[in-house]
Amino acid sequence: MELQDTPEEWRVVATTTPFQGNKTSVRTDDVVMPDGTVARRDYQVHPGSVAVLALDDQDRVLLLKQYRHPVRQKLWEIPAGLLDVPGENPLHAAQRELYEEAHVKAEDWRVLTDVYTTPGGCDEAVRIFLACGLSEAEGERYEVSEEEADMELARVPLEDLVRGVLAGELHNNCLVVGVLSLAAARAGGGVGALRAADAEWPARPFEA
Repeated sequence: MELQDTPEEWRVVATTTPFQGNKTSVRTDDVVMPDGTVARRDYQVHPGSVAVLALDDQDRVLLLKQYRHPVRQKLWEIPAGLLDVPGENPLHAAQRELYEEAHVKAEDWRVLTDVYTTPGGCDEAVRIFLACGLSEAEGERYEVSEEEADMELARVPLEDLVRGVLAGELHNNCLVVGVLSLAAARAGGGVGALRAADAEWPARPFEA
């Protein structure tokens, strides 16, 4: 058995877009099942995202606390954002998000992991980077608005985050996946075995 996700596309006999938003949309596809029947599938179409697990020299992770209206909670998260332009280099997008949300830059970048957040109902793909060698960014701080204007910033030891995730106290997808992926990498081949920051990403192809 090859333990690897593989591309496959079942035939779509009809498709509509009942909702078109500013960044995302909802698509309805009539999909032919293996037995020949046709099933209707509704899902969100998403441009893709990047997230950054930024680790300082004291083994602390840079976090943001932000209000998320759909779940009616303020969540601790790692910096993240949309791929604003089709084909955008995800590393450049991640560097932008780290600057805009935390006014921080990093010297060492690696791919921590790639995930589909909710593949049963959304095609969002997220690339999570590990960023080390942190320092304050030059220039003026990016002006934030809306929910981001109320964000809190913190640096929290990695071991405390692992404990919080396993205790059910932290719930943001990118934070949970990023923190546990880094812990797993350290327990395995080490962060030096992680993929390069410009590694291929079939879910969201880009030009270097």
